[in-house]
Amino acid sequence: MTSSDDIDESLHPLLAVNMHTWEPGRQICTDCVRRYSRLHDELSAAFPQFAEQELKVIPTPMRLDAPDEFRGRGVTMAFLDSGFYAHPDLAKPRDRILKYVNLVERAKSDDLTVPQVSSWHGMMTSVVAAGNGFLSGGLYRGIASEANTVLVKVGMSSRVRHSDLARGIRWVVRHREEFDIRIINISAGGDFEASYLTDELSQAAEDATRAGLLVIAAAGNSGHMTNHPVLPPASAPSVIAVGGLDDKNNLDFSDNDMYRSSYGPTIDGLQKPEVIAPGIWVAAPILPGTPTAEQAVLLSKLESASDSDLREIIKQHAGVDEDLDEAAHLAPYLLRQVVWIKIRDNNVISGHYKHVDGTSFAAPIVSSIAAQMLEAVPDLKPHEVKLALIRTAVRLPHSEVDRQGWGMVNPRAAIAAALAMRGKGYHKH
Repeated sequence: MTSSDDIDESLHPLLAVNMHTWEPGRQICTDCVRRYSRLHDELSAAFPQFAEQELKVIPTPMRLDAPDEFRGRGVTMAFLDSGFYAHPDLAKPRDRILKYVNLVERAKSDDLTVPQVSSWHGMMTSVVAAGNGFLSGGLYRGIASEANTVLVKVGMSSRVRHSDLARGIRWVVRHREEFDIRIINISAGGDFEASYLTDELSQAAEDATRAGLLVIAAAGNSGHMTNHPVLPPASAPSVIAVGGLDDKNNLDFSDNDMYRSSYGPTIDGLQKPEVIAPGIWVAAPILPGTPTAEQAVLLSKLESASDSDLREIIKQHAGVDEDLDEAAHLAPYLLRQVVWIKIRDNNVISGHYKHVDGTSFAAPIVSSIAAQMLEAVPDLKPHEVKLALIRTAVRLPHSEVDRQGWGMVNPRAAIAAALAMRGKGYHKH
């Protein structure tokens, strides 16, 4: 524990807002002080735009206290999703997209530079894991921000078929050595519950694990329903199924709660998920070249503009947002209220990012931690990565075990556990 007298007073506002049980004069855990000092020093000093943002979404690496020295270097992650886009956070300054393959014959375009409706989901999941934050000056990077990627299109828009997912996994298995793929991230589920003993999608995932690939899949988002099944491939025994955590977008672990993610037992009696990761308040990219992106840029400009410039900026961007066009005549303080409501209702963080929710984004966060572990210990086997993740996970004390599995992922401890498997120590902090 640390005495209140030993805490820099500049940290007091951060602590008071985020740690609801703390107040000046009381002691606080030393680790909490370290984490908030890092938040204050790195975000306030290195990213002044963070302080200016009305909606301050904390970057994922900082929320999970993921160590900076491991960023997935030398590790290739394959993403199976409905579509993709060559987002600058993956393609600049170095293009880390090693391969894009379209396995859906009915899809119209193979061009990763043309935004399409189907591009959204896979773009967000891949950038959440491996984006370097290029469009935010490094602020909103993924935990595995230097990993390579292979993007496998297995669907159209939000529709991903059971058989196409299986086909995508088999493609990755065949090409794993060509691109040195170590991880398969699947932020989608099959069409129906099925036993892994007979289901082709589950069997494809089991085959991938036997081939040395770590398969990580979203558990699903039906935890609020009476029937909350975990579908293939997340229901397969060797797959790491990831549920959702709601950390309230702050660093106070005592506030952590469950997201509405699916949970087992599966049709085979297996308990799922294995671990949970942030499934809400996750920073993700907005698809460039879309009306949504144009609106977000306008809102971001208005947020940082002076009162005297608000009307002129809206006039210069007439037609981008009908509500703003109609509100342009209002007094500045009323106009700012309209802007804030638009930012809040559209989940806008900045001109290039928004916050999203779903286990679709919890899964790539765990995949990115696995990439850190494989950078630290390249010869780890899939079952060893899984073992280290579950042994070091932190259970939420007030949530059912069935819903959270072994608990919240703990990147720093998981890397230490992986190194210990090879008789190596981890002393960096």
